[in-house]
Amino acid sequence: MAWRVVIGYDGSDAAEDAVAFGLTWCRSTGDVPVVATVYPEEHPLGAGRVDAEWAAYVRKLGQETLDKAQAAAGDAAIYRLVASTSAARGLADLAEDVEAAAVLVGGGRKDEATGGRLGSVANRLLYGATVPVCVVPEAWQASDGGVISKIGVAFIDTKDGHEALRAAVRAASRIPARLVLYSVMARSTEHYSYIAGRRDEQVFYDAARASYTQALDYAAAGVPPQLEPEAVVVEGDVVERLAELGPDEVDMLVCGSRGYGPIRRVLLGGVSARLVRRSRLPVMVVPRASAGPSATED
Repeated sequence: MAWRVVIGYDGSDAAEDAVAFGLTWCRSTGDVPVVATVYPEEHPLGAGRVDAEWAAYVRKLGQETLDKAQAAAGDAAIYRLVASTSAARGLADLAEDVEAAAVLVGGGRKDEATGGRLGSVANRLLYGATVPVCVVPEAWQASDGGVISKIGVAFIDTKDGHEALRAAVRAASRIPARLVLYSVMARSTEHYSYIAGRRDEQVFYDAARASYTQALDYAAAGVPPQLEPEAVVVEGDVVERLAELGPDEVDMLVCGSRGYGPIRRVLLGGVSARLVRRSRLPVMVVPRASAGPSATED
């Protein structure tokens, strides 16, 4: 079954990145790209003539922006001009209307002082969308094959971690693509306690690593064998290790929200919030787990 994928476009370089990845994603999965430009909703300003002129003006600007995307992507996508109170709300509402598998947006330009930043649209979507949100990093480029062939999953043995894995499996199965499951644990020295002592610390660390490995291997065993699942345990800071992954390892990353709030919404936890700002790869954040079906399900 082909799903629709909403791609936010405002004419910026970040939006160009999102469209480029979105077309690659849909070429790989068979999904249908819906490129959308959001313009300000028409609110009364006073005199009727002024209202009409203002409404016509902002709609014209929106259409010109959307035309720019169509000139680049051509017939490969569907195009929508959306009126809303904000770009994030407009994209989220459109995604629900078309029952989209995901919303794709550009992450904005890098900020050397903080390691990365998000545009306001991406940031708001990541705190309220009901479908997976994929943030595409600056100057993203497709692999030589022009399709997605390997998907990484930031896995932890929690409900949201398993939800991210399920979403990645569903996507990879439609391509098909190989799947790599990553779990990151702290280095041994980061566990050290002056109370426990070095010997007890090593025992604790070995037990922790065994636990991570067992959970990861068990999760990988549940992945369809045609996806050639690979389980990888690495040491270090979770954000740093995942953010340093590049196109030589995987084409994109999928992670869970791990934030507090209503089910079926993307609400960032500390790891996912920092990861989408710093990753070299597109990062798809899956809404918090629930008992209901996911939009990415076949």
